[in-house]
Amino acid sequence: MKIAKFNGKGEIFYTIQGEGKSLGKPTVFIRSSLCNLHCIWCDTDYTWNWKNTPYPHVFDQTPGYEKYDKKEQIVELSTAQIIEEIAPYACKNLVLTGGEPLLQQKAWVELMAQLRKKDAGYWFEVETNGTLLPSSEFDALIDQYNVSPKLENSNNSMKIREKPEAYAFFRQSPKAWFKFVIAQQADLEEVLELIKKYDLPSHKVYLMPEGTTPEQLKSKQSWLVEQCKQYGFHYTDRLHIHIYGSKRGV
Repeated sequence: MKIAKFNGKGEIFYTIQGEGKSLGKPTVFIRSSLCNLHCIWCDTDYTWNWKNTPYPHVFDQTPGYEKYDKKEQIVELSTAQIIEEIAPYACKNLVLTGGEPLLQQKAWVELMAQLRKKDAGYWFEVETNGTLLPSSEFDALIDQYNVSPKLENSNNSMKIREKPEAYAFFRQSPKAWFKFVIAQQADLEEVLELIKKYDLPSHKVYLMPEGTTPEQLKSKQSWLVEQCKQYGFHYTDRLHIHIYGSKRGV
């Protein structure tokens, strides 16, 4: 499997879930590389923003920032190597994240199946942008889909960010929950249109403020909480940002 490389190893770490339905739950994250989208504000762009690609990013004007060398940012790990990496953690809650994890479903299926053979108590969540359909084998093993559809503010065209067949699949799945990143009123209006268009149940929708610092998150907090109260959505913060700041491996 192609895993994001961090400190010379795969980016596999034990922390708490900072967002969405499982907020606060101790969790082992496995961050895969590669993505089929290219969000302009992505905070894990080292999984896709390779040199000589045309995609803009908000950090482009930051001194010292440059696109990544693909060969330096990916490590290939076997199923056995990943299991060995997570073995020291006394935690059975795993989040498959990225990048976009559903680009590597076959490898995930092998990993989940082997872990379940070792211990039926493993719980598997996947964080996905909601544009790719899970295979039947993948779906059978996953316990929870954390679906984070991208909006116009991501700078992805509607053609690649909005896939009706994927929305339809996740809409009918009892395992799926939807999380939308909100920066301004226009984002909320777009979300309301998507909810209406795809008949998403309000009790399965989370709104999260956009931001990579506690100050940015807090500036939108009160307004966004009121929107959640008005429409019957859940509010979710980015708890890990408040605890650790915006950095990798936490």
